[in-house]
Amino acid sequence: MKGRQVVLGHLFGLEAAALMVDGQLADLLVAGDPLTPLAPGSICRATTDRFMKGQGGVFLRLPDGQTGYLRDRKGVPEGKPVLVQIAGVAEEGKALPLSTRLLVRGRHGLVTPGAPGVNVSRSIRDEDRRDALAALGREVLGARDHGLILRSVTLDADDAEIRDELAQLIDLADRICAETTGGPELLLDAPSPWEQAWMDWAEPAPDAVEEGEDSFERCGVLEAVDALLTPRIALPGSADAFVEATRALVAVDVNTGNDTSLAAGLKANIALARELPRQLALRGLGGQVVVDFAPMPKRDRATLDQVLQAAFRGAGSETTLVGWTAMGLYELTRKRDRVPLARLAQAAGGA
Repeated sequence: MKGRQVVLGHLFGLEAAALMVDGQLADLLVAGDPLTPLAPGSICRATTDRFMKGQGGVFLRLPDGQTGYLRDRKGVPEGKPVLVQIAGVAEEGKALPLSTRLLVRGRHGLVTPGAPGVNVSRSIRDEDRRDALAALGREVLGARDHGLILRSVTLDADDAEIRDELAQLIDLADRICAETTGGPELLLDAPSPWEQAWMDWAEPAPDAVEEGEDSFERCGVLEAVDALLTPRIALPGSADAFVEATRALVAVDVNTGNDTSLAAGLKANIALARELPRQLALRGLGGQVVVDFAPMPKRDRATLDQVLQAAFRGAGSETTLVGWTAMGLYELTRKRDRVPLARLAQAAGGA
């Protein structure tokens, strides 16, 4: 199907949502993590456990006996509760990454407690509309020490609807910020996949929303997921790449196939560079990523660098392109913000 489809269904027995664009899987959200009930985006009250001298970080006790790690302990009181948000996922046996910069998400906006100011999405370029939205945000905030980020969907949204949701989000942020006494406790669960789809995929408006027990099969989502659970990535022509996740890093190998032309390496590498952000996001892979590109002249590295930068610019996840190593490998790091798809499939298979 051409256009944008939002597909709501279940995967591995878990609530899931998929975004299909022109028949290709563009994004996938799946609930649950077999290692922890605390999903990225959850807000908790935690207590300090032990400071890491010389590293600047601190381990915190979370609800249900979980442990979290905060890289920057500045302002964290020893032995006292602190409000934190789950910032990503962790490998088995490792502490969950945390942040003290809280974010309360909604469809029209985001509330940032302790970070005052009203900001409007840069994709809204109409100056009159930007000014009107900023004034609306300041009005709803009043004298509170919160900040607001107005999302792109507010460009054409009804002001009364925006105001009502922002007021609810701000009230929720007020109640969370008041929870400063007591032991570890979950204060706000992360949005479910269906809720997140409603918040994040509203702009541009989808051409169709598909639901039902067979929605994933009917719309081609299951077929796309099956491909993601294999290491091979098919590229144009006969080229392909293989993605293999280890505990230390994610390794990617690019092959030209039976193409023996002089530009075969560069063509395969460019194809992988354009596809890599989508593959990492859909597979739920992050951390250190090392790419063994197909052989090509060194002079072509500048071209490939430009393609990589353009591809990851709109990827939506924190990514750092580190560059080339002495062995000719390419390194990058990507935030671990989703549960690996293979982990969910494995847990479902063992259930």
